[in-house]
Amino acid sequence: MSTTTVPASAPAEQAGTAPAVQPRKVRSRGERSRAASLASHGILTVASLIALFPVAWLVYLSLGPDKNDYLHPERIWSKMTFDNYTYVLQHTQFFDWLKSSLVVSLGTTVIGVMVAATTGYAVSRMRFPGYRKLMWVLLVTQMFPIAVLIVPMYQILSDLRLVDSYLGLILVYCSTAVPYCAWLLKGYFDTIPFEIDEAGRVDGLTPFGTFFRLILPLARPGLAVAGFYSFITAFGEVAFASTFMLSDTKYTFAVGLQSFISEHDAQRHLMAATAVLVAIPVSAFFYLVQKNLVTGLTAGGTKG
Repeated sequence: MSTTTVPASAPAEQAGTAPAVQPRKVRSRGERSRAASLASHGILTVASLIALFPVAWLVYLSLGPDKNDYLHPERIWSKMTFDNYTYVLQHTQFFDWLKSSLVVSLGTTVIGVMVAATTGYAVSRMRFPGYRKLMWVLLVTQMFPIAVLIVPMYQILSDLRLVDSYLGLILVYCSTAVPYCAWLLKGYFDTIPFEIDEAGRVDGLTPFGTFFRLILPLARPGLAVAGFYSFITAFGEVAFASTFMLSDTKYTFAVGLQSFISEHDAQRHLMAATAVLVAIPVSAFFYLVQKNLVTGLTAGGTKG
């Protein structure tokens, strides 16, 4: 009598059941693999470090007490000091530059955004003769370089007695900021349904009432982008400010920084400290509008 050994899996096979197979995980649409996620995060980290390095380097150089420390930056670490900031705040016209920069920048922002908003809204909603050509004319004004515009603008401001005045410089900056902001806001107004205007008219609002009470609150992200662009354009411009502002007490920051560099001397440590202080108002303004900045930059491109 012989005996045979049956494998343990035989009963299962004889019963007709196959071994269980673990289902493969399928990634949903838009879900990235771990390797792709790590690669993207790594690239973003490197890009952030590259973007932040010039700022960190400027802050580091501003802590050097000697004007030639930028030639030997390794020596700054052992003798860091805030004396440069104290000197800039107490022995230069820093606060005059601050006042001039804020007056010109905020004036350009308010006037420029107001003109650009009304222009963009008119082209977006009204069909008057030449409304398309108006936007192209605004675009053509951006084709001329500053070197070509300085002489005629100086002549115009001289005839209007606006040379060496805040208003004259604000109007010059508005001529640069309004065309771009008008195009930006026109695209944003196109995304706002026209039924809102009709509802305003049904409620008895005038066109100006509809614009100020209904449209502008909805266009807040676009206005934030236009205001930020106008502010930065006026705050950092050099050529027009150095040409049209003759009094050193009316210099903006961009022009005041040039006073640290002369033909025979270069106080780069003081210039670096002033540049760090200059960045504070811009950073504060960016913080105020950053909630609406991304929304305004992307929303205006959804409709032509």
